[in-house]
Amino acid sequence: MIPKMPRSSPSAVDTPLLRVSRPVSACSRCRSAKIKCDGKLPACTACEKSGRSGECSSANDQFAKGKERSYVASLESRAEKLEKKIAFARARKQSVAMHDTDEPVEVPDRKDSLATIRAAIHGKAARRREAADVNELVSDFGFLSVNATTRDFESSTTNMTFGRLILAATNNEPVPDPQRFQLPPRSASMALVQYYLDNVFALFPVFSETALLNALDAIYQEGGRPVTDFEHWLLYMVLAIATTGQSRSNRDSHYADGLRWVGRALQYADKVLMPGYVSQIQALVLLVQYAMLDPAHFDSWQLIGFACRAVVDLGFHQDPPKEQQTDKKTLEMRRRIFYCVYSLDSMVHARCFSFTDDSTSVAFPTGTMHGNASNSINGPHSLETASLLFQLRYQQSCWYQELFQSSRTPLQDASTYIWQMCQELREWSEHFPDSLPLAFKDFFDLELLYSYIYCLAPSCRVLSVSSYGKSLIFEYSIAYMQKIFPISRDPINTAFYTYHDALRVYFVGSQLLAVLGDSLDQLLNGILPYVPVPLGSPPPPPLPANAGVDGTNRSLNCINHIKETLRTFGHRWNDSKALLSSFEAQAEPVLAKIRQRKHHMNEFSRNSHSPPMFVSQPSFEHMRNMSAEEWSSTIPTFASSPPLQGGHGHGNSNSNGSLGPGPGL
Repeated sequence: MIPKMPRSSPSAVDTPLLRVSRPVSACSRCRSAKIKCDGKLPACTACEKSGRSGECSSANDQFAKGKERSYVASLESRAEKLEKKIAFARARKQSVAMHDTDEPVEVPDRKDSLATIRAAIHGKAARRREAADVNELVSDFGFLSVNATTRDFESSTTNMTFGRLILAATNNEPVPDPQRFQLPPRSASMALVQYYLDNVFALFPVFSETALLNALDAIYQEGGRPVTDFEHWLLYMVLAIATTGQSRSNRDSHYADGLRWVGRALQYADKVLMPGYVSQIQALVLLVQYAMLDPAHFDSWQLIGFACRAVVDLGFHQDPPKEQQTDKKTLEMRRRIFYCVYSLDSMVHARCFSFTDDSTSVAFPTGTMHGNASNSINGPHSLETASLLFQLRYQQSCWYQELFQSSRTPLQDASTYIWQMCQELREWSEHFPDSLPLAFKDFFDLELLYSYIYCLAPSCRVLSVSSYGKSLIFEYSIAYMQKIFPISRDPINTAFYTYHDALRVYFVGSQLLAVLGDSLDQLLNGILPYVPVPLGSPPPPPLPANAGVDGTNRSLNCINHIKETLRTFGHRWNDSKALLSSFEAQAEPVLAKIRQRKHHMNEFSRNSHSPPMFVSQPSFEHMRNMSAEEWSSTIPTFASSPPLQGGHGHGNSNSNGSLGPGPGL
């Protein structure tokens, strides 16, 4: 009997409805006899009873293409083909090695350049053949259909469990083998659990708070009830995320301790990552969260893809039909699980989402996170913070899929659409509850600014950016860096900032350089282009309060903040160092122009004995009733700045500039 994963109490969440397909075609004997064939492998029941198991057509692979008798047969066919390719690749590798031994052992003379070239070509060709064999073998995994509800990855029936498949596909560097260890004092683990609840669980409540605290009690209780594999995974991964989340460098003790906790958790991967259980999705979300903090060892995008596939295969991307009686608590947990995965998948990062909004139909979860307040450290957490994130991700997904994933046909009346999306984002930000902690307010303010910049940037359907759009990108980029720069240098890590924030800083910096390279004088002079606003259309997004003031120094400070932030993140994530090098190379030409401009301004100020003055800019409430000529007489600019070379100046302040796509991630 195949052992099953220990389960608690069965519910609609834990026992999803599975669709078992009937055999596509009967075996040849049953078909000729016109009797029912159950499609059992390796031989059907009718052939077994008649003593003709060897004649059953299921014993061979002579099926027409697309007529595999079952999911297991398909997997077996794929496995057999892969085994043949592995054997072929090994044989070729051995033949190359044998061929190498036939070559002369002595090193060719330096003077014999032809022999040296031949040896180099031979070695390179051998390596190329081996790499091609490996690539061909690995590429075949893309054709292997994996159903998250199948039970064909049981450790008792195969050496390749689903957990090992996931880890093989998502591991960047191997995790050190776990060492014998002693649990830290309960108080130390409790502090880490509290850190996770306050900073990560508040955003991604993918399991119940009670389940985590029960796992803590079970593991620390001597002689108590048996501890399940999922409880081990749950506590160890939470401790890993909380420890690594407090790290400031990939060389400090927090990072090393977090990696050790992950190594202990991976001992239970075969069981907790087994397909067909809700606990698999919860376990994958925890692994995704850790991967976002440790990209050196895990690929978070691949893990998110696995989690999304599991959600779809269990049907969590659709609410149950009304006629199906579902416990309210169970339904809330089901919705929370979906939106946690949805929020991780819908982070805007120049990649395709696993879900399309048209394919999902799940109501937002409501209320508090169910749990026993007496077991909680600070009582059950509210769902307000997570709800804000779920709503934001849904809005981001709407415009991102429209602008980047729907088509490449230019969008009609693009400005109106973008203004509408920005207005919806602004309305979302106006509903922050008063009880929202300051750390999460800063977190969501950064999300808002980043969303503005990404929505305004060039896309597949909006190839160019208007002059006012460039001004918005310029000002929002500066505001974004003014907020994240001190957060990155704070010795105490709050909220949930990950390597993805380093990618966002790089993207914001790329967009800033793009608009500065295209419209340097317009932006640094503080020229605000005229934007006609028809009646009934949404207003353009507002500029920050200090927009247009001292653009030269603010640009220099912003670029410096981007460098320093990427450098700080580089202490935690080595990939951020590569982002810093790339940004510095892009920024150098723009910095040279800004410094030259600042030098000219200083020379002019010394000659005129007066600093440049600024004129306050009018609000957009007055723009609806103003003509372009009236607006041009009130646009903010330097009152005593000299005409500078190399920019557009006033002549192009009302034209729609073209801005190419910024550097990709």
